[in-house]
Amino acid sequence: MTITPTTLTRGAAVAAVGAGLLFIGVQLGHPHLDADSIGTTEVVVRGSLKVLMAVLALVGITGMYLSQVRRNGVLGLVGYVVLATGYLLITCMTYVAAFVMPQLVGTDSAYVEDVITQITGGTPAGDIGLLAITLPVQDICFLAGGLVFGVALFRARVLARWATVVLAVGGVVTILLSVMPDAFYRLLAFPNGIALIGLGCSMWATTRPVRADTTSDRDTVDSPQATAAGVE
Repeated sequence: MTITPTTLTRGAAVAAVGAGLLFIGVQLGHPHLDADSIGTTEVVVRGSLKVLMAVLALVGITGMYLSQVRRNGVLGLVGYVVLATGYLLITCMTYVAAFVMPQLVGTDSAYVEDVITQITGGTPAGDIGLLAITLPVQDICFLAGGLVFGVALFRARVLARWATVVLAVGGVVTILLSVMPDAFYRLLAFPNGIALIGLGCSMWATTRPVRADTTSDRDTVDSPQATAAGVE
């Protein structure tokens, strides 16, 4: 298998679509999150899929940026860096929620409850350490990065513009939903998931396979074999 820019771009497109599907899928029928449910098999499996989702989303947006780096410009670079930071933090936090928090329930359930409260937009009663800073930074990067990167992709006029708009306005919708009860909070995955699916499909459609064995006329004329034949 030959690795080409087209291959890498299409791989990133598949990753973006996969991330979008997981983003939406893991929230469907999600049980209420608390100290009692966080250690259940269902929540751990959903948490593991969230880690995979964040990694795939990071691969996907990287492909979106690099495949049209000139058109994205400085605005695209800023948006990509901020959004990528958000997804990196999401990867770390979902890993902690899936594999660390269940181990702490038995020894410090109050701390686990406080972390869950912070994650779902509430105010924890106790001290949760650096997570009190990390979680808001994650949210800001995710929301601001999505807005700026979405605007940059919209201006680049390469990927489906409706999907870039959904990515940009998804942050505003997320802010509104984050102040609602947990059942509504889960809906924040939908606009961002739909945006990733649409952008991934669009990125796949914009790629054109290039034949690796094609050579230009100039290369043929300038080759040593052609020159020797001309002398003879």
